[in-house]
Amino acid sequence: MPRKRPGRVRTKNTNHREALKLSTMAPEDYNVRPGEVKSIACPDCRTWRRIMGDTVLKIREHCISDKVVDGEKHAPCPGSNQLVVIDIDVRRWQARQNRLLRDSMPHENRRAARQFYKPLPAPAPPVARVHAGVPLETARRAYLAHLEECVSCGTGQHCARGGVLAHRYVLVSKEEPARREARKQTEPAARKVQWNQRGGETVETANNQCRPRLDDAVSEYRGPHVPTKPLRVNA
Repeated sequence: MPRKRPGRVRTKNTNHREALKLSTMAPEDYNVRPGEVKSIACPDCRTWRRIMGDTVLKIREHCISDKVVDGEKHAPCPGSNQLVVIDIDVRRWQARQNRLLRDSMPHENRRAARQFYKPLPAPAPPVARVHAGVPLETARRAYLAHLEECVSCGTGQHCARGGVLAHRYVLVSKEEPARREARKQTEPAARKVQWNQRGGETVETANNQCRPRLDDAVSEYRGPHVPTKPLRVNA
């Protein structure tokens, strides 16, 4: 396999111009990626040419026309041997170019740099561990059904699930009196008793009465009397 020779500057001649700084050029007019051949678009002829050298960088000598082999006259480009200075942050430039290349790709060829997966929902707790809001009869039936099917619980000792069902049945049993009392408070008969205790018909009669109010009497909810006629002040 032939060895690739590095680009060496074979002449000390320059075009006697001020050194060309990459910071003054468009980012897409040069290539200084690490590991690749440095190249630049010549400012004079706008053709891509190689940047020669390691420490002293120059644009390779070239012609204005690429058809010298066809008989045209060899006319050197004024941009030949132009000194080049890399005064940019190569890493930031490379990151920006990679982003532009990725954005310019067709949508069907794009791939996310990182795959994001939708998190799976947490599994629901087993029915044996749910006791909030479970009626007493439901807890009792679940416990008895487990005792009939479980072989381990038939020996006189509960298994893991049987112990949880038994614990839930005990909790629901202790909470049942408070639930019954709460249901009684919401029944129509209980509401009627509460209404009678608070005055019942007396409160309803007072709400339905419409008494005439005197002209100078003002309701305590409206505040002081406010004049309704316009106030005429003589100048």
